[in-house]
Amino acid sequence: MPDTDSDGTVAFNGPRELTYRVVAMPADTNAAGDIFGGWLMSQIDIAGSVLAVREARGRVATVAVKELRFIAPIKVGDLVSCYSQVVSVGRTSVRVHVEAEASRQRSPHIEDQELVADAILVYVALDESGRPRPIHGESQ
Repeated sequence: MPDTDSDGTVAFNGPRELTYRVVAMPADTNAAGDIFGGWLMSQIDIAGSVLAVREARGRVATVAVKELRFIAPIKVGDLVSCYSQVVSVGRTSVRVHVEAEASRQRSPHIEDQELVADAILVYVALDESGRPRPIHGESQ
């Protein structure tokens, strides 16, 4: 059972889920030939929003990237998989942990998989006017 903090935030570790997968392309590189960090940040944001939208049962907006660590470079052709997990749910917000992994073929029979980044993102649930709204109704 999740724990509820004094501010109403419900803290729990939901299941880690594959929420986004994409191949890194040449157009996504920086001057050094590695995949541009901003591109990866965008993919991580999209991946985290999948669970935030589901938890909020509607529209959300990213309000904070609490932490983003670039751990290893991504190369053109790597398959980038993002795994997301809801960390906590507040009155209007959802905090999501995302891990990005890159898979690359070293040979026809050998594939390497490596953690390349992780992040904690905060999303806020929005109403039809684009204003924050309670996630689980006014009574909670």
